[in-house]
Amino acid sequence: MSDRPLKLLLIDQDPIFRLGLRLALEAIPNVEAIAVVETDTAALQILAEIAQQDPNRVNLVVLEFGNGRSTTSQQLGLQFCRQLRALYPNLPILLLSSVQEQGLLLAAKSIGVNGYCPKGTPLPELVAAMQEVADGGSYWFWETEAIITPHSPLPIAPNSQRALRIPHTLLPFSKLRNNIRLSGITNIDATLTAVTAQLQVPGLPVVDRAILAGQRRELLAARWLLNRFLSPQERQQEDIPVADEPPLTASLSSAIQQRQSVSPLLSPETLQSALFASCVTKLQFPLRNVTDVPLEIDIFREDKKRELLYLILQKLAEQLDELRASQLEMNQLYEGKITLLRDLWQVAITEFFGKFSQIKLRNQNIKIVNLLLENIEVVQRDILNKIPLVCELYSYLLFQTELNINNTSYPVVSAEAKSQALMILENLLIQVANGVVQPLLNSLADVEAIKQNFYGSQLISTREIERFRNDLSWKYRLKNYINEPKAVFESRYELFVIAPRGIANTSVYAPRNEELVKLSNIPLVVTLLLEFSDAIAPRLKSLLAFAGSGIVFILTQVIGRGLGLIGRGILQGIGNASLIEKNFKRNSDRPK
Repeated sequence: MSDRPLKLLLIDQDPIFRLGLRLALEAIPNVEAIAVVETDTAALQILAEIAQQDPNRVNLVVLEFGNGRSTTSQQLGLQFCRQLRALYPNLPILLLSSVQEQGLLLAAKSIGVNGYCPKGTPLPELVAAMQEVADGGSYWFWETEAIITPHSPLPIAPNSQRALRIPHTLLPFSKLRNNIRLSGITNIDATLTAVTAQLQVPGLPVVDRAILAGQRRELLAARWLLNRFLSPQERQQEDIPVADEPPLTASLSSAIQQRQSVSPLLSPETLQSALFASCVTKLQFPLRNVTDVPLEIDIFREDKKRELLYLILQKLAEQLDELRASQLEMNQLYEGKITLLRDLWQVAITEFFGKFSQIKLRNQNIKIVNLLLENIEVVQRDILNKIPLVCELYSYLLFQTELNINNTSYPVVSAEAKSQALMILENLLIQVANGVVQPLLNSLADVEAIKQNFYGSQLISTREIERFRNDLSWKYRLKNYINEPKAVFESRYELFVIAPRGIANTSVYAPRNEELVKLSNIPLVVTLLLEFSDAIAPRLKSLLAFAGSGIVFILTQVIGRGLGLIGRGILQGIGNASLIEKNFKRNSDRPK
């Protein structure tokens, strides 16, 4: 197997799969996803640009047959493979698909596709297949599952201590056992990642935390037992070969070990991959806003919210890769914060709505992206400039600096640092998404085509849209004049995070003395009122308590007793009058 770098173009319509695979491949040395696209048209455009600049920049295309489900999509996928082979006859093609029909796969093989792996293939096996195809070979999954005949040599690892000679009838059983082990460990790891991410959510109820902690312990025990039950060492003791697994290069093997353990020497790319993978897992949670603060993205359907957040995460990953390649220094990072956020916002709008998308407005065809990008100054003032702890997150991912949050310094590889970084990352994604939606609400809020493509059913009428926009307007006023000065005075940042029940909010401590000094006008008055309230409240409370006690004493001991005496006197007077009247009557009835 060649050691030359593997540079691939990934084509798949599933945004979750694209992002997940890209993040997984980032941790593998000598493997680089040059571009990750959704459509065949975008792939051909990128390949055409690459052919003009550097034809060797991509040495493998990995693709899915359309959406992998409908017959029409599969036929279009075959047609695209045929077109790709005609345009670039020397470019290897690997089909990474959920398609399993033998006839369709044989048709793909006949038109020039070089290999096939089903989705769900373990990462080591997938990377080995990619490398094999990129080096000019072929890899077809069903061929690797075939029984090796007695005349077929077994590939023995170079460091093997003994030659394994076994009947060929044992090999399918060993392969089955190994597939069961890998499948079980993969499922356990996926569930364990999801449970661990939920445990890191702030404000989780005690009962839910206890249940999740128990699930995590059970998953760890299950993984340990599975590794012991069907481990490679046990297979060797039973004279079952381990050499039937795809051979791995030394670099790939070390990368996989690096992904499975946390080390002080963790590379920035691996650190980023682990953090982004946790974020991808949490993006599967419901995205309903459970706070009392309206967000711009609340108007979107949940699938559109998720798509937008995934896109921003993907573009952030690309931006970080570009910053690493540019050899950026830490002081430049702090100086360029505004530019970085601005670029991320612009590329998110362009990719989400489509660079050439148009809409008919007042009998004119208007490019959506150009119209929205005109609002950069407003978005930057209201949203982008107020996103907290951005430089700390970038520095953590690029330079592996410690995170100083809540007056505590967290080591880079600690679980606490990852948890804090995840909160900052989630808030960044949500706020940039708000920035993407804000100009849409300002300029195209009530356009029918926009409502049909993006809005949820609860916010689709003109009245509801206007009510929502008014709520957002009041939010900005309250934030600028009351909530933000209060947060500055209390030395904290408000963060929006993704919790199991939806989008929630939390706060973290951060020194904000410089911002406090710069406050003026109404925000300054708010902080002075808060300070006055803090100063006078205890004394006023004591005074009110004393006055209240005096009032209670007067009401009960003075007025109450007086009223009691008066009442008793009245009752006695009434009694005496009744007695006199009775005596008078008795005397009048006597005979004279």
